[in-house]
Amino acid sequence: MIRSAFARLFDLDTEPPEHFFTTVDIGRLQSLTHDPRRALDEQTWRDLLLETYEERLAQGSSIYGRQLLHRRLRDGLDDTECAALGERLRALSDDPARLDALTTALRPLRHAGLEVAGLLFADTPPPRPAWASLTWVLPLLLLASLGLLITQPLGWIATLVALAPLMALQINYHHRLEMWKHTLDSLGALLAASAKLAALGGPHLDPFVTMRQDAARLHKRLAGSILVRKMPLVAPYLNWFAAWNVGRYWKTVRNVEASRGLLRALYMEAATLEADVALARHLQDREDWCWAERGAPRALVLEEGTHPLMEQPSALSVALDGRGAFISGQNASGKSTFLRMVGLNLVAARAFGFCYAKQACLPAAPVRASMQNEDSLLDGESLYMSELRRARELLDAEPAGVSLIDEVFRGTNHLESVSAASAVLESLAKRDLVLVSSHNLVLARVLAEEFEPLWIDTGSGAPVLKPGVLRQPNGIALLATQGFGPEIESRAAEVARWLSAHLAQQETPTAA
Repeated sequence: MIRSAFARLFDLDTEPPEHFFTTVDIGRLQSLTHDPRRALDEQTWRDLLLETYEERLAQGSSIYGRQLLHRRLRDGLDDTECAALGERLRALSDDPARLDALTTALRPLRHAGLEVAGLLFADTPPPRPAWASLTWVLPLLLLASLGLLITQPLGWIATLVALAPLMALQINYHHRLEMWKHTLDSLGALLAASAKLAALGGPHLDPFVTMRQDAARLHKRLAGSILVRKMPLVAPYLNWFAAWNVGRYWKTVRNVEASRGLLRALYMEAATLEADVALARHLQDREDWCWAERGAPRALVLEEGTHPLMEQPSALSVALDGRGAFISGQNASGKSTFLRMVGLNLVAARAFGFCYAKQACLPAAPVRASMQNEDSLLDGESLYMSELRRARELLDAEPAGVSLIDEVFRGTNHLESVSAASAVLESLAKRDLVLVSSHNLVLARVLAEEFEPLWIDTGSGAPVLKPGVLRQPNGIALLATQGFGPEIESRAAEVARWLSAHLAQQETPTAA
């Protein structure tokens, strides 16, 4: 019954329309059900370009699947959940025919044009006014007034009085009724997909079979009058002169509220299944991935790790155990890209159990990034104040995790930058596994006890991560390649030699 009814509402055999959803819409489920101690914060989300990655994963998914993928990325999964997801993804990958059948059965979800997680998991229904049960009286009063209009000279006054509340209802409820129509359409898409999944049957679809009859009864209550659906031109007259849509609004609000438990269960089952299908499709299209082992909180092994958003990524390997990493390298050598690669792989492994590498053993810990601090004219915050605020947030965050910091404290002078960075990083490294990049190479010596020095060598073309600290910076050499001319390059080199000698003299202890 559900399938045939919704086949009339939605053309399930055609490609569903493209709906636009805001980041708030997509994040609604996670914002209502998240654990603040596990969730990635907003700056980490932006710094690691996770919104773009999420869009890549969610191609072809409805708002239901996108919301579930977002929650997994933001909050991660515990060991049991991650192992169960891995089993489901393996099963889907091993059975392409089953994957195709599920994709077809889930298609109705993409007709949903409005997110309903807020309705099902948070929002309380509006209080039903006392007069809502008496709307049937209004058309009777209108009919009575028409009789007066015919028989009495001033009968038109009674007709106006009878029409006034009917017109007022349509004006006052117009926006609410339009939004509720879209809400019912989205719930209808969920019920249509649930019916198709119940009919398909098989592994992981037993909940849909169990809830089939309850879903069918709910559909009948939400679908509305068959006469109105078959004769759509009748609806405007019923609405304006009988308040039919207002009465139906309050009736369906009660029905949805009474069935929230059922709708929540259908939502979670369908969204989880669609997210699984999206991930299985994603892995089908890639070769540069592996199942990631879950390791100790302060250990990290990533062999030939790549960034999935890059068209031709360079594979880099890193292994840390207890100590963090101080990353150096020439300008444009890929230090920021390396940190983003590590961060995204940590997030993917925590959320899905796989990452983009030949082999990996990664901690299932919260990831925190500080990579795109900048001046803010609107907030009245300088670059250095922005960096200090973010450093304070990293130090105050709980629980222990992995911190990724790019070009630490570049918003102040060299001496104070090194001093502040060393103090903050030493303190942060007592709790977190920290990977930091900087052009202030002297930091490598200051932080030698807590951080292993690594540098990105691009001399052979492809970048390679090696032990040690960069020996030959290229900041001045790049002046020539960017067209500044020999005069500027020569003067920059002269000042650099003088500064190096001056600093060396300051570091040499004088005799007493």
